[in-house]
Amino acid sequence: MTEDGSLDKTGNVAVKATTGGWRSATLLLVNYGLTTFAFFGVGVNLVVFLRRVLQQDNATAANNISKWTGTVYIFSLIGAFFSDSYWGRYVTCTIFQLIYLVGLTLLSITSWFLLVRPSGCGDGELLCNKPSSVGTTIFYLSIYLIAFGNGGYQPSIATFSSDQFDETDPNEKGSKISVFSYFYFALNAGSLFSNTILVYFEDSGKWVLGFWISTCSAGLGFLLFLIGTKSYRHFRTPGNPLTRIAQVLVASYKKRKVEVPTDEAILFEVNGGQSLISGRRILHSTGLRFLDRAAILTEENYCDPESTKNRWKLCTVTQVEEVKCVCRMIPIWLCTITYSVVFTQMASLFVEQGEMMDKKIGSFNIPPASMSLFDVLSVIVFICIYSRFLVPIVARVTKNPKGLTELQRMGIGLVIGMVAMVVAGLVELRRLKWVESSTNVGPSSLSILWQIPQYAMIGASEVFMYVGQLEFFNKQAPDGIKSFGSSLCMASISLGNYVSIILVSVVTSLTAGDKRPGWIPGNLNSGHLDRFYFLLATLSAIDLAVYLAFAVFFKGIRYEGVGEEKDKVVMMF
Repeated sequence: MTEDGSLDKTGNVAVKATTGGWRSATLLLVNYGLTTFAFFGVGVNLVVFLRRVLQQDNATAANNISKWTGTVYIFSLIGAFFSDSYWGRYVTCTIFQLIYLVGLTLLSITSWFLLVRPSGCGDGELLCNKPSSVGTTIFYLSIYLIAFGNGGYQPSIATFSSDQFDETDPNEKGSKISVFSYFYFALNAGSLFSNTILVYFEDSGKWVLGFWISTCSAGLGFLLFLIGTKSYRHFRTPGNPLTRIAQVLVASYKKRKVEVPTDEAILFEVNGGQSLISGRRILHSTGLRFLDRAAILTEENYCDPESTKNRWKLCTVTQVEEVKCVCRMIPIWLCTITYSVVFTQMASLFVEQGEMMDKKIGSFNIPPASMSLFDVLSVIVFICIYSRFLVPIVARVTKNPKGLTELQRMGIGLVIGMVAMVVAGLVELRRLKWVESSTNVGPSSLSILWQIPQYAMIGASEVFMYVGQLEFFNKQAPDGIKSFGSSLCMASISLGNYVSIILVSVVTSLTAGDKRPGWIPGNLNSGHLDRFYFLLATLSAIDLAVYLAFAVFFKGIRYEGVGEEKDKVVMMF
């Protein structure tokens, strides 16, 4: 039997021999890989589709991609809310995958009959007919259904994969941690094939075929997900976390004149190892002491024991600590948004920069969007390098069996992302020097392969930043809001896209005028995209300094019954 509170499909305590483990986790990882293949089959080349088929200019297409990508990940908060509060991980994944499939099917049909006309257009040579308003409307409806479905599914599937391992079992605890690396590996494995096979089809005008392949991949992934239904492990949903947070704030405000005791033992908590919320009891922590007032027993509670059940007047220590955990995670999370601004350039400005470079290798024409293949390869290689070589070496030095803490890894990711922007700026300067000066139009003679370093560095930074984020937020999120913890990583990408939109708009308005093309004009040969990259590098440096200030003093969550030595891995930067 499991001892972490996990249940089987019937609601009984899960049996380790017949539920969970790598058998169930593997099905979920393959499901995620196929779903990711479908998603990137649409998303990675969408900026080119907008320009060639919907006939949008560079800035408009880049902003529309940022809006769409941002929406994908902001929907992760909605999925996490329903997963943690009411539906549970399994039902949430099922519902949002169905929405996702509807969106993919609608996109394929719309492109087939309304947008890619004549057939084979949008290959860079054959122009498409002007899109109809009906076709454009249905197109946007379909891609935002894809955004809603995929966004709501992602945080739940990440946490659901982790749920298949019992943290209290020494044999399964290591797997519970490592599953996030495999999760990110599955993401990039799916992306690898979409960035090569599907991008090639789409770039040559076979948009409809590419979209249908994506739809079939998502359908196959959903089928595999359903096959494992009987063997999955589940957790009870504790109800609306927003209500619990509001109860702590209201209860602490009502007792604002009550002095906070120095002895934490007199604060209210239920007996036993399980909390009233869901999962394990959280130990009291110092800091944010004004919230402790919510757990102070008053004279009314002593006179009337029934009053201790009113959570708007008295909360448990675990409920108070749940709010504290969220408050402590938010500053760290905010510092990851600037990195997400850097990351999102790979799907927009990197592609547009590649469009203006020499794409020919012999007789083969490289689709600019497929250059993200080097990002994917970099992720896969660095995951292997980190787990196989760096962890053992660093573990000997730090005495931490995991090598680096999650916070340290995220800091390294910020540094590599900053350097990637400097490299991208230097490549752009070189690209401009190789532009035909007499015409100043058309692609530069500089090979698109010069983009490999910037893509590879973004990939290396992802291994440290995004895998570290997934582990950090999932570990620091209390048992009742695990999906919320996973969604913070996706929400960071979302806000990064929206901040990117604002930056592009502000930079364009400030640098473009009557006689000035600006930094990011329609013809990049007349602009200074390099300066935009250097601006992002500067913002990343400032963000890194702020991040370090918060990370050094961060205090992690501590559960009752978990040894102090194990907690240090979480608590120390």
